[in-house]
Amino acid sequence: MGTPVSISDNRIFVYEVEGLRQNDQTQNQSYPVRNSSTVMIQVPYSRMNHEMRRITRLGGKIVNIRPLAAQES
Repeated sequence: MGTPVSISDNRIFVYEVEGLRQNDQTQNQSYPVRNSSTVMIQVPYSRMNHEMRRITRLGGKIVNIRPLAAQES
């Protein structure tokens, strides 16, 4: 039998992040980073804690988190 998949495993959240500094690590991301504005990052539920720590390490501040479906409506 396979591992059961919960509904939360498929959920995507959008982090609105401000204050990310442009550096070698952020340069390789698939989204632009500017210090003066916010950036939206889509994060799977299973990676939320990891992504929060990464954003903090990069000097960013999460100003909003919402489910992806809320953004589309």
